[in-house]
Amino acid sequence: MTAFLKTADSYQPGAHTLPRPYFIAREIFEEEQEKIFAQQWLCVGHLHQIAQPGDFFVQEVLGESLIILRDHSGAVRGFYNLCRHRGTRLCENSSGRFSQTIQCPYHAWTYGLDGRLLGAPHMDQIANFDKAEYPLHAVQLASCEGFIFVNLAPLSQSFASVFAPLLDKFARWNIGNLRAAKRITYDVRANWKLIFQNYSECYHCPLVHPGLAKLTPYDQGENDLVEGPFLGGFMPIPKAGSMTMSGKTCGLPVGEIQPEELHRVYYYSIFPNMLLSLHPDYVMYHTVWPQAPDRVRIQCDWLFHPDSFGRPDFNPNDAVDFWDMTNRQDWHICELSQQGISSRKYQSGHYSPRESIPAAFDRQYLKVLAS
Repeated sequence: MTAFLKTADSYQPGAHTLPRPYFIAREIFEEEQEKIFAQQWLCVGHLHQIAQPGDFFVQEVLGESLIILRDHSGAVRGFYNLCRHRGTRLCENSSGRFSQTIQCPYHAWTYGLDGRLLGAPHMDQIANFDKAEYPLHAVQLASCEGFIFVNLAPLSQSFASVFAPLLDKFARWNIGNLRAAKRITYDVRANWKLIFQNYSECYHCPLVHPGLAKLTPYDQGENDLVEGPFLGGFMPIPKAGSMTMSGKTCGLPVGEIQPEELHRVYYYSIFPNMLLSLHPDYVMYHTVWPQAPDRVRIQCDWLFHPDSFGRPDFNPNDAVDFWDMTNRQDWHICELSQQGISSRKYQSGHYSPRESIPAAFDRQYLKVLAS
C-alpha cells in the first residue's frame, strides 16, 4: 500500500481522491479484506429476520458462512455453518426456522440452538469423548438499534467501545421493532469505496437524481458526524412529505421522533459496510459486501412501523420504488466512475467543498488500512 502512495506525488489525503490502485489493485483488495473486513464489526442483518425462537438466516462474510439465529430463550446467537465432526455445511437454506435442534445432514451430529453438541451417534464408543468439547464454533456478535453485527477477529475492540458514538443515537426511530417490507440485492460493477463516497455527498444529485432533487435541496443540510468511522447528518424534506415517488408519507411515523425530524432525512455511513437512511415514515439500510476490486454486492432493506402493515393507506412501494430508482442511478454512475478510474490516464482529483464527508471517509479508510 505505501508503495502506491509514494508514486502519487500530488496525493493529499482528504483533499484529493484516492489514487488509482486503491480501486483496481487485487493486492489492495486482499489487504482490505484482511485488515478491514476481517477485523471490523460488520452489519449482517436486522432482528426482524429472526423474530421468533428458532428463526435463522445465513450470511456469507469473507467466504465464511454464518448462521444467525434466535434460540429458545430469545437470545440472538451466531455460529459458523459447519459441523464439528467432519466440517460438513449444516444449513443449505438461506433462512428458515429450526424446530428444536440443528442436525448435520451427513452423520446426524445434533446441536442445540445454543450451540451445544447434544447427540453424536456411536461416539460414546470413543474413550474420553466429551460432547461438551465440541460445540458449534461461535462468532462474535452484538446488536445495536435492532441491527446485528459480527466480528471475525479473535481479538477485536469491544462493540460498545467502537460504537459508543452511536449507542442510543437513533433510539427515537424505534428501529429494533420495525418490520421489513422489501429487500433488493444489487450486483454493482464498481469498487466498494465508490459506493460509500457516492452515498456521502449530494454534489452529484441535481444531474444524477432529478427525482430526488425535486424533494430535497442538494445544497442544504447539516452533518453532525464529520470524522471517524461514523459519518453523516440530515437533509431537509417537504413538510408532511417523505422521500417517495409521490412525495408523500407512505406509512405511520416509525417512532417518537422530534417535530423537526418529521421534515428531515438522516444519512449515515457506518464503516465499513453499512449505510443507514432514517426517514420519518421508514428506515432504509444498505449492507455492502465487496466481491472483487471492481465488484460489490449490496443488499437494501426497507423497514416500517409494524402497525403500518394491514392499513389500507400503507403503500411501501412508494418508498421502495423511489429508492430502487435512485439506487440504480447511483450504481450506474459508480460503474462509470470505476471505468474511468481504471484508465491509465486517471489521476487523483480535488474534492470540492461539498465533498467533505467522502474526504473524511478516505481518511478513516487509510487510517484503518495502515493500522
